[in-house]
Amino acid sequence: MIRFSGTPEIETERLLLRKLRLPDAQSSFDHWLSDERVSDHKISPAHKTLTQTVERIEGIVNQYGDKEFVYWGIELKSSGELIGEIDLYDFERSTGNCKVGYALGYDWWNRGYGTEALKAVVEFGLRHMNIHKISAAHNTDNPASGKIMLKAGMVQEGVIRHMIRNAKDQYKDCAVYGLLQEDYAGKDVCRGTGILSIK
Repeated sequence: MIRFSGTPEIETERLLLRKLRLPDAQSSFDHWLSDERVSDHKISPAHKTLTQTVERIEGIVNQYGDKEFVYWGIELKSSGELIGEIDLYDFERSTGNCKVGYALGYDWWNRGYGTEALKAVVEFGLRHMNIHKISAAHNTDNPASGKIMLKAGMVQEGVIRHMIRNAKDQYKDCAVYGLLQEDYAGKDVCRGTGILSIK
């Protein structure tokens, strides 16, 4: 059975995973939600106006009262900058499984922040929430995201052709990954993992 506890604050070596707040709208818009380099790998289009982002952040903030809503902003501890978001979603009570999704601002790609955030969320989900399996997917033309998943201990399970259609009306093949709770303990990635504290 999944143990829901909402969205606690998670600290890692370089990051603070925390609830998004209404004042985060500008950073979210500037750093990733308005950037087509990020949105091209998503279903939703890049935001054209700050109003779109404000409405989106309001929708997220309004759900934090639900213990089954698990959605973090990714903040750099060194500067306090908000650089992305990561969430657990599509919880299945019958199986104990869920999915993870994330987005990181382009300026912070290839610095290990995505891996650090995903490792922490995978650890939190499997160890603290008692999730049976966490799944993820990425467009096959975005292999860097697959590397993040592999570094977090996930295993590629296959490729689904034309799994999504993005905002530019382009169909995208997606590689799907997963990690079982029973496999997690034996993986090197879980030894000395990055969660420093959970509040």
